[in-house]
Amino acid sequence: MLINSNEKVFWTLLQHKDWKIHIASTTKGLCFVGSHEESINELLAFKNKYFKRFDLIEDREIMLPYSEELIEFLDGKRTNFTFNLDFHGTPFQNAIWNALCSINYGETKSYSDIATLINKPKSVRAVGTAIGANPILIVIPCHRVIGKNGSLTGYRGGLDMKLNLLELESRI
Repeated sequence: MLINSNEKVFWTLLQHKDWKIHIASTTKGLCFVGSHEESINELLAFKNKYFKRFDLIEDREIMLPYSEELIEFLDGKRTNFTFNLDFHGTPFQNAIWNALCSINYGETKSYSDIATLINKPKSVRAVGTAIGANPILIVIPCHRVIGKNGSLTGYRGGLDMKLNLLELESRI
């Protein structure tokens, strides 16, 4: 017998200028920001991993506050976000994602910097893996993490998306 949990993940496709990004939230806050121009399958895989028993409901109106702030960010009119987040990772991932939120708009840090920030300076590779699992691109600003030598490194949304976000933030 299947039990309906009555818990929901709401989603919409944010389309603004050249940006096309799936976003999702629970009643607790934003839980997902996808890769630019990625199919709905990215959101479905995320939902099935972290919110398996939740119903997935498209609702542009519920998602409007998140969409508005993301659009303001993409237009260069916002440097931080005011809404709640609902992320579910391991304690290590959560520590990394919280550390990423401390990187100021327009700044970058290296993977080593993040490892040091969480008092695990030898865990640079694990930091990279946790950053790669970040479910809330842009808002949890993993695009602000670059190689120690200043090079662009991997990004779940692709290096073009990372570069676009870094260029956007350099126009302060």
